[in-house]
Amino acid sequence: MADRVRPRDSPPKPQQPSPPRSPEPGSPRKPLPPPDDKPVPPLVPGTYVIQIPKDQIYRVPPPENEGRYGRRTRRETPRRRLRRCCCCSIAAVAALVVLLAAAAGVFYLVVRPRSPGYAVSGISIGGLNLTSSSPVSPAMDVAVRANNPNGKIGIYYLEGSSAEVYYAGLKLCDGALPAFYQPANNVTVLDAALKGGAMVLTSQVRQALASDQGRGSVPLTVKVTAPVKLKMGAVKTWKITVKVTCDVTVDKLTATAQIGSTECDYGVDIF
Repeated sequence: MADRVRPRDSPPKPQQPSPPRSPEPGSPRKPLPPPDDKPVPPLVPGTYVIQIPKDQIYRVPPPENEGRYGRRTRRETPRRRLRRCCCCSIAAVAALVVLLAAAAGVFYLVVRPRSPGYAVSGISIGGLNLTSSSPVSPAMDVAVRANNPNGKIGIYYLEGSSAEVYYAGLKLCDGALPAFYQPANNVTVLDAALKGGAMVLTSQVRQALASDQGRGSVPLTVKVTAPVKLKMGAVKTWKITVKVTCDVTVDKLTATAQIGSTECDYGVDIF
């Protein structure tokens, strides 16, 4: 039996692209884009200036950022905290100064404080032999008059005082004042027994003392330092140091010496 031979199917022909259609007469022709002569370079990290239209600038934060804006504005910076602390400190110091000034004014109006007065009212001298070159041991009894003119302030004279007598810068003797309480509106005479150690006077000092005694005017300097406390009612102050310096002239260097003139000045160390 004879075989049948069938013809092989031919492969499909590739489709040719259809030529572009020519525009119809009368229709507008679409312009072609310009050739890209300058390609855009890639972005480089740096600082850029971005211009935003004025109508797009927010005067207030947008609603979605309002909470974040509030938290940042309420957050205190160290500089703002330091500035507030400085202002509070200055205000506190100013208030304290005003209160102290007011308290001082009230105290002055109520108490009317007055300065106490001091003077050397008497002096007795012994132990100064100017006719011999042997050592001398001066001894003096000095009476210091203390006047407290205040009507509402008492004065406590405490232990630890000192009294010294000088001639031309040379200390002759020293001692201390007795401790006592001086009430308001009171005058008290304090007797201080002063003694000096054995000392050898130079010929110049002997001659000067003899010359001043011959004229009847021997200049001496009495220095007193006393710690005190003031009392106002039931209140006592802290310890205050009173320093008194008196320039005194006596007619002779004996137990019966008389004071010719006296001038005293004093100062106070509050602390």
